[in-house]
Amino acid sequence: MSSFIEPIRQALIDGAVEAGKAILEIYDGEIQVETKGDDSPLTQADLASHRQLEAMLQELTPDVPVLSEESGDISYAERSQWQRYWLVDPLDGTKEFIKRNGEFTVNVALIEEGVPVFGIVHAPVLDATWYGEQGQGAFKIEGGSTTRIHVRTLPEPNTSAWKIVGSRSHGSAEFEAFCERLPEHERVSMGSSLKLCLVAEGAADLYPRLAPTSEWDTAAAQAVVTAAGGEVLNAETLEPLRCNQQDSVLNPFFIVCGQRDERWTEALVQALAN
Repeated sequence: MSSFIEPIRQALIDGAVEAGKAILEIYDGEIQVETKGDDSPLTQADLASHRQLEAMLQELTPDVPVLSEESGDISYAERSQWQRYWLVDPLDGTKEFIKRNGEFTVNVALIEEGVPVFGIVHAPVLDATWYGEQGQGAFKIEGGSTTRIHVRTLPEPNTSAWKIVGSRSHGSAEFEAFCERLPEHERVSMGSSLKLCLVAEGAADLYPRLAPTSEWDTAAAQAVVTAAGGEVLNAETLEPLRCNQQDSVLNPFFIVCGQRDERWTEALVQALAN
């Protein structure tokens, strides 16, 4: 896989950054909001980023199909034949974009046999980019410098509080029940796939997502997390999330962790049982 990514890695990162610039041009002006069929918001920035990313990927890898949140429905009968494809969320965190709080990202993932093996998460307002590649590690680009990142060791509660990331806009009773059963911890609220990136870079320990998401919301950041030494696990089976395994692109509930630990796995089982 590395031989596939290596000659185009920088072009992919540059393309995500350019899509972010297209988003910022709209972010700094008047934002027009439409509502999609699933009641989620859509802005002209989603579409501008989608067009730019799709053109870039078709130019770099014309033989690799692209599934984007804004590309329309592609049947599972067709998708199930894909061994390798790009999975894109042109603007993850549209609600945060509309609120103008800066917590939104451009997500680009390469999926092979259902596994996110390479991913880029770019945060235009923060001017920060995370990327990770199977077998090659995970990195953060900020202020012109590139730094290798890694998940942190889960602290012992008597030495330091665990840091738990929660959604800025999508809470749930299950999340509250989970947190109630944990050792001493601090909560951090964040939008978009930035939550997974906090775990990847060791700034947080757990991100339990016990509310609906889609595969394009998570795949790029999942690749970053796993390359950084962490895991993104189905909350019920504790197996790694996989993409393109069914007709629906909805994810099961999941948890992002640096390491497995019986204290949080037991809390998760109990929270989901109630």
